[in-house]
Amino acid sequence: MTASVLAFGAWLKNAACWWQGGRAHWSPVHGDLSDPQACAALERSAQQLLAQARQAGAPVQAIAHDLHPDFFSTQLAVTMADALGVPAIGVQHHHAHIAAVIAEHGIEGPVVGLALDGVGLGTDGAPWGGELLWLDGAQWLRLGHLYPLALPGGDRAAREPWRMAASALHALGRGQEIAARFGPQVGQAQAEGVHQMLERGLNCPQTTSTGRWFDAAAAALGLSLRQHDEAEAAIALEQAAARALQAQPDLPPLPVSKIHDISQPFGLSLSKPGCGQRPSSARTDMNVLDLRPLLAALFDAGDVEQAAAGFHLALADGLADWLIAAAREQQTRTACLGGGCFFNRILRERVLARLSHAGLHTYLPHVMGCGDAGLAIGQAWVAARQQLHS
Repeated sequence: MTASVLAFGAWLKNAACWWQGGRAHWSPVHGDLSDPQACAALERSAQQLLAQARQAGAPVQAIAHDLHPDFFSTQLAVTMADALGVPAIGVQHHHAHIAAVIAEHGIEGPVVGLALDGVGLGTDGAPWGGELLWLDGAQWLRLGHLYPLALPGGDRAAREPWRMAASALHALGRGQEIAARFGPQVGQAQAEGVHQMLERGLNCPQTTSTGRWFDAAAAALGLSLRQHDEAEAAIALEQAAARALQAQPDLPPLPVSKIHDISQPFGLSLSKPGCGQRPSSARTDMNVLDLRPLLAALFDAGDVEQAAAGFHLALADGLADWLIAAAREQQTRTACLGGGCFFNRILRERVLARLSHAGLHTYLPHVMGCGDAGLAIGQAWVAARQQLHS
């Protein structure tokens, strides 16, 4: 017996999903909810899915949504749940990405997963995006994350990759290089201002986002300083890498001696279902995958395209080794990959090859893709499990 749950997705590439009896019933993809027409379309779809559930004799018992309180999808979900008299259940963004893979493939038992994307609100209120997770039914745990980078200027840093490269320089202890490297392109005053922001920690929230590391890499190589479209810098970086690998398929990863600093073992310490945090009595140090040495190699690279390729290969190897170590510690052979960064073919194929060689059974979402368009099925699956165990 499974709960009947309606899920509302997140913000980008929004789609809703009604989950019942192990089956997903999808709305169309509405697009980004910054568009009022997309918001209206989501509301219509939600009403249609509610009607479909009633007609099937399985009225909705809970409504699932993203944790971000400012998303239209969250606000609509809470309003409709109140009207129906059913629970509104917030599901952490990256938890939902991995749960979406589990739901689509009908996976049973514990899994480890990598959720890599631009941003999603974490349970601690910080912007996440490079997450190592463990899931088993209604329980989940954040095992680790990428080394956090500052976002100088907040959301503006996501639109201006040079700011992320400046952040990486600062994290490397090379902040004094920011003005000289970026002043000629963006203006000396702006570059010096960002340096001062980073030095003082002013308007510089920390993020574990994989997407922002890609931005930093693209800007470090001079491929993208400002971007107008989502993932523009990351796409430019992948295209440069693809050209290099087409010319020289046997190019090696960047020769960095170590790109991860995992100082704590992957000890499993469970708390109540759905919280994703270690209980206060347990050690709170997270396993951190530190990409700073990899970025350091880019700032002084000679051949840009070869460096872009080397970055992709070294990053994929580091991520795969991280996930393999977690799988061994958690005694599972099942791995799930989710989040928009896995649209990157070079990264995806290299990680999959490494995981297969290590004997892991690895799954990705296929029906709606690995980005946010497929998030709602994961939200619904998590909420259904929580309902059954409440």
